[in-house]
Amino acid sequence: MQKTEYTRPVTIAYVGGGSLNWATKLMGDLAQDGTVPATVRLYDLDHAAAERNARIGTRYAARSEAGAPVTYTAERTLEAALTGADIVIISILPGSFEDMANDIAIPERHGIRQSVGDTVGPGGFIRAMRAIPMIAEIGRAIANHCPEAYVCNLTNPMSVLTGTLYAVFPEIRAWGSCHEVIKTRKIIAYLANRRAGDVLYGYRDAKVNVLGINHFTFVDRAAVGGIDMMPAYLDFAREHHATGWRESPLDPANEHDRYFTDSFRVKFDLSLRFGIAAAAGDRHLVEFLPQSWYLDDHAAWKFGLTPVEFRMRERKEKVDYADALDKGADLPPARASDEAIVEQIKALMGGPEHVSNVNLPTRGQLAGFAEGTIVETNARFSALGIQPITAGRLPQALELLARPHADRQTALVEAVLADDLDALLPLFVSDPLVATLSQEKATRLFREMVAATQHRLPETLAKAGGAA
Repeated sequence: MQKTEYTRPVTIAYVGGGSLNWATKLMGDLAQDGTVPATVRLYDLDHAAAERNARIGTRYAARSEAGAPVTYTAERTLEAALTGADIVIISILPGSFEDMANDIAIPERHGIRQSVGDTVGPGGFIRAMRAIPMIAEIGRAIANHCPEAYVCNLTNPMSVLTGTLYAVFPEIRAWGSCHEVIKTRKIIAYLANRRAGDVLYGYRDAKVNVLGINHFTFVDRAAVGGIDMMPAYLDFAREHHATGWRESPLDPANEHDRYFTDSFRVKFDLSLRFGIAAAAGDRHLVEFLPQSWYLDDHAAWKFGLTPVEFRMRERKEKVDYADALDKGADLPPARASDEAIVEQIKALMGGPEHVSNVNLPTRGQLAGFAEGTIVETNARFSALGIQPITAGRLPQALELLARPHADRQTALVEAVLADDLDALLPLFVSDPLVATLSQEKATRLFREMVAATQHRLPETLAKAGGAA
């Protein structure tokens, strides 16, 4: 059945267009939705990967039953991809998995555990030092070639890199899109279905008020079908606090689930500590807190420390799968992913309004944080643009945990862009996962980590490591 096209044709520049994850999700979502006529330009430093994805995208577009034409091209230059674009999507890997392995392994030798290592903690800090110059270059190119475009950042560390875009191009119309809150929306929908005695709701029916910073997000109001679900959620957290909860049993043979999923134990514990629902994945939440809270006993808290070696093996599997698709293997079924990007694009291009949690500079939507700090709250997407929705304020005890991270992230962007090497070590040492080390050990850790990634840094910034 033909679907109605209700948005104008849109040109999408995809920076990191060789992506093995986000790019193919976009292709599938555009094909499944079928109402967005689009030209998608894929740009990647690995041009062959972008060309492969363009061929795969063309297969998705041909299979779409909707009829809205979508075309894919691989561009050889960033300028060619960006010029005249309506939407820019940024999904890059700042460095390599080998760099990520160092981000995890070097702190571990100093007694610091990390479950992800891409947002805060020593791993997130060093990843940010690599990524900020890369994203700054992209932001300046957007200012030159498509200054009116809407820009979606998918790259971590989300807050730091979204802040970088605004730092180099203050008029940019950018947002950071993160799917972590979906985990909590899904459990709220589950509780609403349990109350109703039938499967009536999906996570999109769970309306939540989001407040916090990326990967340290919380929900203080939730409703499904007009019913306040926060009391039910907190009761459920009390019921399962000691053991955790999963809607379906964990398959021990599934490595991905073992490393990337959790049993809500951390979320439930934080929810009961602070009286509002913790909304991000346990693996992310724990890195914002002292190591002794959860990371030291991660098995008991039922979340994994994701090994980079597994990421490398999984990447190879994804490359092999992409190559197979490129050679004609069956495409996966056209099912909508959990990502909101197509809905956001449709709203900006004139389709139905859409509300979702995003990362934006605060203009008062989250009280207690300095103006311009990147925070995560809901925002309304429409033909009028992206309008943040006032979220209120975190409980005081949570604000005292979150705000130093937000301030550190802002200061890190400023220091890297200004080549202020003297500011970097004090910022690094002030992170809760590093602060337990002596000054001497923290300094040594910083220098070792910078030395290990200096080949990814601009020459001036590489000097921050001094003598390792």
